[in-house]
Amino acid sequence: MVVYKRATQNSELEQILVLQQKNLIPVLSEDEKKKEGFVTVSHTLELLKRMNDVCAHVIAKDGDRVVGYALCMHPRFAEEIEVLKPMFHEISLVVPKTEKYLAMGQICVDKDYRGQGLFRQLYDNMKKGIQPEFTSIITEVDVKNDRSLKAHYAVGFKDLKTYRSGGQDWHLIALH
Repeated sequence: MVVYKRATQNSELEQILVLQQKNLIPVLSEDEKKKEGFVTVSHTLELLKRMNDVCAHVIAKDGDRVVGYALCMHPRFAEEIEVLKPMFHEISLVVPKTEKYLAMGQICVDKDYRGQGLFRQLYDNMKKGIQPEFTSIITEVDVKNDRSLKAHYAVGFKDLKTYRSGGQDWHLIALH
């Protein structure tokens, strides 16, 4: 049975990284990327821990195994990951300075657990867990990641803008 919780143990953070590594762009075939989606950013354990200390990540566990995660990324980490710097810049252009948002640093569900509602449950748990401190969740999705875009729209994300950075086109999206 899958349970949803905030990450509290180093072993959970380590399992997040294992799942992340299995779903990075370079390790997937073109067919897998198109059919299953992909993740772009590779985190270090040290950064994942620091992010978790500020706002604990949401995980889905089946027994002792992490089978899905949604990384909580406080805006104070805007300068920590090179590929995400443009996202935070674009956020600053379209989101009022008074709006309290949390960036969703990455979401991923183990291949064996996809299509079972984990994606929606991860976001539902994340949204409940960050209120009332934050009023919205903002993230970006590569326009080529059709599966991820459809899943985000299905749970209620709306486009803020589309932009180009690092040779890629991105949808900047928000969930209020």
